[in-house]
Amino acid sequence: MKSKLKVFCFSFVVFVFSSSLGLLFWEARADAVPSFARQTGLACNACHTTIPELTPLGRQFKLDGYTLTGSKTITSKPGHEKAALSLLSELPLSAQFTIADTDTQKPQPGTQNGSFELPQSASLFLAGAIGDHVGGFIQVTYDGEADHFSWDNTDIRFARDRKLLGKDFVYGVDFNNNPTVEDLWNDTPAWGYPWVAPDAVPSPIATPILNGGLAQDAAGVGAYTMFDQHLYAAGFIYRSEHLGGAQPNSGIGFGTNIQGVAPYWRLAWQQAHGNDYLEVGTYGMHLASTPSGVMGPRDYFTDLGADFQWEHTIFWKSRNDLLTVHGNYIHESSDMLGTLAASGAAFGPHNLNFEHLDAVYHLGNRFSFDAGPFWTTGTPDATLFDAAPVVGSASGNPKSDGYLLNVSYWPLQNIQLGVQYTGYLTFNGLAVNYDGSGRNASGNNSAYLVAWFVF
Repeated sequence: MKSKLKVFCFSFVVFVFSSSLGLLFWEARADAVPSFARQTGLACNACHTTIPELTPLGRQFKLDGYTLTGSKTITSKPGHEKAALSLLSELPLSAQFTIADTDTQKPQPGTQNGSFELPQSASLFLAGAIGDHVGGFIQVTYDGEADHFSWDNTDIRFARDRKLLGKDFVYGVDFNNNPTVEDLWNDTPAWGYPWVAPDAVPSPIATPILNGGLAQDAAGVGAYTMFDQHLYAAGFIYRSEHLGGAQPNSGIGFGTNIQGVAPYWRLAWQQAHGNDYLEVGTYGMHLASTPSGVMGPRDYFTDLGADFQWEHTIFWKSRNDLLTVHGNYIHESSDMLGTLAASGAAFGPHNLNFEHLDAVYHLGNRFSFDAGPFWTTGTPDATLFDAAPVVGSASGNPKSDGYLLNVSYWPLQNIQLGVQYTGYLTFNGLAVNYDGSGRNASGNNSAYLVAWFVF
């Protein structure tokens, strides 16, 4: 049944976009900010097809440490006892905010259906060149539901361009707080599908830890290289950061506390030919964690991922359209000895699989149409995945699958309007009465209207 569902969904996506019909997805995460446009003197669509998808120039700009500039800088040449200076003449600040309205097919018990948020979120960015070879992307975000600002994605890097064996060779050092946030492509978790989502809807009970489980809760440092514009390699180590918690870190109250360091690795190959571009890659992480403290038995997680991104340019008389397809698969193997010792699981060994596929048709840079299926499957465990109204699993099974459809419209390059629909075929293990309290998977289907402004 699962394989038939995958074939059907894949065929549906291909059919929709090959016939230039569009069912749709909204993509508006904050990897594109006007401070980059002000720094380079280039319009947003020079580096982005639609936000946050990067063009070849956008990928190169990020690879080179966000340092390309066409604006005025304050400079000082170095000497034996004199440090150099290359400073943007204006502080590279930007802002964004989103307004959203979300409805689910069935209201959540005891709540009013329809969540109108003004704003859903608002962000401030310090993003741009810090020196000749150093740049960064630093974001703080206001969460309308929590009613406070918090530290968001951060990516600070040093990069140099050299020659190796007569070929272009870029190497760099990177500091970040979210595994995969340093990635150049839009098929890994930090900048991948879905690019934005409502915050007022139920979410599936399980996902691999590498699929956002450490976002803004880890501090990492590593290095990366790109050889001959084809082969990309990166390696990082991460520690738990726990912003808002006491330092030194006690780990109390946090579900994941990295013991030692957690290594992350990334390999990718990119190739362009005619109107087509293809990236294929793999990535992964291993970590040991003590839940809710820094002492005691450990949980062990190994996540292995594979991804691809295909782009096809379609030339029309007055514009260039673009079809992009992204795919991502993560397999997680875990031995949850710490959770087992705390009576949070029925046994130690578990597996979890996360998969998605999405296709986006860009009609110039005014419209985009997107559709994509997703699946999560894993080891059933009635203790780890217990029954609870709306958010629980009566079967103890983490299986969830469904699809997203969206259309987005840009009246201006820095204003985006979107309509997104999420549909579930299975939620937390079942299609009917999945939570043991009478709620069906389709009750969590949602319609999401969003307006995004960046300036």
